[in-house]
Amino acid sequence: MEERLADHTAEVASPQTKDGPPDGPPRGPADGTPDGTPPSGEPAIWTRNFRYYFTARSAGLLSWAMLPVAVAAGLLKGGYGLDTAGYSMAFLVAPFAGLVLFGGVLADRFTARRMMIIADLANLTAHILLALLFIHGIDHLWQLYALLVVAGTANALFQPGASSTVPLVSRDVQGANGVLRTSEAITGLGGPALAGTLVGFGSTGWVMVISAVAYGTSAICLFVLRLGAVPAPPAGESLWRNLVVGWQEFRSRSWLWGVILIWMFYAVLSWGPQLSVAAGVIVPEHGASAFGLINAALGAGTIAGGLVAIRYKPQRPLAAGAVAMMAYPIYPLGIVLGWPVWALAAAQVAVGIGIGVWGVMWATSVQTQVPGEVLNRVHAYEVAGSVGMYPIGSALAGPAVGAFGTDEVLMVGVVVSFLTATALLVARPIRSLRRVPDRA
Repeated sequence: MEERLADHTAEVASPQTKDGPPDGPPRGPADGTPDGTPPSGEPAIWTRNFRYYFTARSAGLLSWAMLPVAVAAGLLKGGYGLDTAGYSMAFLVAPFAGLVLFGGVLADRFTARRMMIIADLANLTAHILLALLFIHGIDHLWQLYALLVVAGTANALFQPGASSTVPLVSRDVQGANGVLRTSEAITGLGGPALAGTLVGFGSTGWVMVISAVAYGTSAICLFVLRLGAVPAPPAGESLWRNLVVGWQEFRSRSWLWGVILIWMFYAVLSWGPQLSVAAGVIVPEHGASAFGLINAALGAGTIAGGLVAIRYKPQRPLAAGAVAMMAYPIYPLGIVLGWPVWALAAAQVAVGIGIGVWGVMWATSVQTQVPGEVLNRVHAYEVAGSVGMYPIGSALAGPAVGAFGTDEVLMVGVVVSFLTATALLVARPIRSLRRVPDRA
């Protein structure tokens, strides 16, 4: 089956249109001029729409990065046990994992922008109530759990559109993804640090206030976007029919489901267990601050990878990303070999660069190869299949270490991560997928 963009645009035509580009990955301007041509002098990345979208996405990423740290640290500081903190994270993550597929369907039905604004407003409300809860004291834990369910559900509604909106707001999709990946890494570093600092001063409630303001900012920025029209599913189709069509579109692209299948093994056997297993080795031997430094180095590497991917545009993006992922085994191998902290930090920088490059190449490939009218649903299946396996690997880390030993589990991760990159290169549909040129 030919899986290039040119064949997709004629396959799934729909008479119904909504906010977005006219067909598949948009060929018109990010700012939606009436004649479908780019405005004179409009930049390839930093269009008006992209500036607003970048602000919205960065604000949401900062809030999402702060929330788990603020809730867990706030509960522990308030005298609650680890079990309560663990249940809180489950109530936050489970709705996201369980509802993201429906988020993709709703985004295709009602447009990604509408669903993202609704999600932001739901998060705004939830975080205001969380602020009141932490400021005045938690009388009943069910109140906290219910608000975390709302936050997790809102993120399930937001996430599919977060990916599909990128081709609508910038002509240089890969460059835009590189900028967003850099922002994600920066907020991933700064958000937990800010939340931890504020909680340390007894201000868990104010973390929630900051998050609420950020979600409000995101909703406003999304509201002022000016987009064209995007095809929507045919009127009258049921929710389940929309899900089935999304699945058919997902499995019809061997490069797409091939990556996800490979990634599922990688998430369970390498990516998922690594954080907790590494902490179990590094913290007792070098201290918590050293472990924090090593993970900060990962973030710095991811920023560098995102910056590289803004300019580096190979003809075979997934092959280039797979080569970059060859750096991943260096870090767990260094732990097994007993490397000093500085060497482990250097390894994490290399790993971060590889992850950053792969992430941009992957996101850009999905956004430019899949037609716009099904992109939200396809992205939802992608997220459910890849990210959804991470908690399984994380949960299996402890029992695996108890049964086989720390070094053995880490070495399995080394081998599996190397085989993951190798499999991505060996699989012909993945290796041979070609880049869709930027819109003129």
